Amino acid sequence: MKTEIEAEDKISDLKPLKKIVKMGQREGWGLIKILQQVQVEYGYLPKDLLKRTAEMLKLPYGKVFGVATFYAQFHLTPRGRHIIQQCDGTACHVKGGVRVGRFLREELGIGPGETTEDLKFTYEVVYCLGSCGLAPVAMVDGRVYGELSVDKMKKILENLE
Repeated sequence: MKTEIEAEDKISDLKPLKKIVKMGQREGWGLIKILQQVQVEYGYLPKDLLKRTAEMLKLPYGKVFGVATFYAQFHLTPRGRHIIQQCDGTACHVKGGVRVGRFLREELGIGPGETTEDLKFTYEVVYCLGSCGLAPVAMVDGRVYGELSVDKMKKILENLE
């Protein structure tokens, strides 16, 4: 799998990008807001889109790339249809989160911050989901699951399309 810096996907349909940049300029959006909207439209920010965004905004590519790589909210590689965020904060760690994390890595065949080749899952490790009383927890597609065990996590994965 390519690393974020190596992803060179070429985007053929630039109409949405042009529309977003034009709207952003008209509305006075800053670069971050424009990049957020571009990512919503395309699902991630490949280097080709960053280069074209820089050209359209008449900004140095390095500035646009720097913003996109500085903020964790931006993704330079395609993300999975299902985002799994497994908590490894203190409470989750000591209450069995380590076993859940090991299961996820083995079952999905990927490590933290990676996406399966079929683009079905992206697996991330986070350090607090704000649900310590339910430890161990994970968030799957924005929904928090608590008091996890390997068996519960297995069932959650089975129920995803």
